Amino acid sequence: MHLPTRALASAAGLALAAAGLLAPAPLAAAASVPACTNADLTASYQHSDSGMGHSYGWIVLRNTSGHACRTGGYGGVSYVGEGDGTQIGHPAVRLDRSAVRSFTVKAGGRLRSPLDEVTARNYPRHTCRPAHVDGFRVYVPNATASQYVVHPTVGCRNHHVHLLFQKPYRRP
Repeated sequence: MHLPTRALASAAGLALAAAGLLAPAPLAAAASVPACTNADLTASYQHSDSGMGHSYGWIVLRNTSGHACRTGGYGGVSYVGEGDGTQIGHPAVRLDRSAVRSFTVKAGGRLRSPLDEVTARNYPRHTCRPAHVDGFRVYVPNATASQYVVHPTVGCRNHHVHLLFQKPYRRP
C-alpha cells in the first residue's frame, strides 16, 4: 500500500519532533532564518571551575554576523598542538543527546556548549602519552571549516583515552 507523500512527510516530521531533533519554532519561521555558517559564528572558550581531576567550561559561539541565523546540537571539539594544528588525542565525546535543540541566534547573540576536560595527569604516562596542547579545534554545527581557540594545556596522544566531554549547545 502506498501512502500519499504528504502523509509520509507528516509522519516523518512527527517522528523527528518526538525525538527532539526539530526546533520548537514553527517550520515556516525556522525556514525564513538561514542556517548559521562558520563565517557567522566566532568560537571562544570560557573556564568556569576545576576540581577532582576535571576542568569545566564552555565553548561559546557568538553570532558576529549582521543577521539572525539558526543552529544547535553539536559541533566538533578536539585538542590541537605542535604549533601546526595537529590533532592531539580523541575528539570530544558527545553527551546528553536528548538535550539537542535548534535555536535562532540574533546578531550579537550566543550559545554555549558545556565542556568537561579530564586532566591528562589522571592517567599513567605510558597510557596517556602526554603532549602539549596549543588549543581547541572547534567546528560549529554542520560546518566543514574549523576555528582555532587558544587553550594551552596537556593532552594525551593515545586516542583510546577520552579527555573531552561535550554537551549540546544551549542558551546561556
